[in-house]
Amino acid sequence: MSEPRSAPTVGQVVLGKRLMDLRERAGLKRDEAAKLLRVASATVRRMETAEVTLKVPYVQVLLRAYGVGDEEVNAFVELTEEANKPGWWQRFHDILPDWFSMYVSLEGAASLIRAYEPHFVPGLLQTEGYALSVMHAGAVGQVQPDAIDRHVALRMRRQSLLTRSDAPRLWVIMDETVLRRPVGTPEIMREQIDRLIDASEMSNVTLQIAEFSTGHHPGTYGPFVLFRFAMPELPDMIYSEYLTGAVYLDARPEVATHLEVMDRMAAQAATAQRTKEILKDVRKEL
Repeated sequence: MSEPRSAPTVGQVVLGKRLMDLRERAGLKRDEAAKLLRVASATVRRMETAEVTLKVPYVQVLLRAYGVGDEEVNAFVELTEEANKPGWWQRFHDILPDWFSMYVSLEGAASLIRAYEPHFVPGLLQTEGYALSVMHAGAVGQVQPDAIDRHVALRMRRQSLLTRSDAPRLWVIMDETVLRRPVGTPEIMREQIDRLIDASEMSNVTLQIAEFSTGHHPGTYGPFVLFRFAMPELPDMIYSEYLTGAVYLDARPEVATHLEVMDRMAAQAATAQRTKEILKDVRKEL
């Protein structure tokens, strides 16, 4: 049986979907594919949904049964071996919960990240001091106090994706509450606002503030993130976090609803240019 592991990489998700597509094109059902491997049908399903690590011998047997040529089989095997390599975030496996490991993988593979945040500055834009304050305040039952420095180190490491050569576009809508609720000392807040002002000048970052004066908006229910990928095998995906975990949504109706809400909030929130002025005004008040 293939080996189960905590959370798949995006590469494994893509290859699993590709494997399923090839099987369906070959006209084989899962139980027929399973017989080729002498495993249960559930094992094939778990391979296709990236619930287990893909084993190269299994992949080779299936691809040949699906009528895939040698050249494409070899290329698929190389991709499998690459996808099975642990991501950089696995160095933080001691503090990284399974439900967030997938998030880091998606974040690193996305071409567009759209986020709505009603409470805090998103992790990709937090300063170290701000992140420490958030962690200390929110560590009840979730983060052990002696692991907070490791969590903050992970958060800072994630931010490098914004300056890499193929950086994703980050588009964030934050409630005005994020700016008005003090986190840590005034110095920490000043540094954080400075960081947001700097980020607003980055070509791949768009910030918008949902001002109190514009009233209620359709995203008030809670924070969520939309990931979009350059890979056609991967649909848009929604991440929504709660106190003790998170859910990932990729069903088309759910994604479409979140996307519509995000678009309506973007139309209602301050423009990117107006947001820069808001940030500078808040900075003066601190």
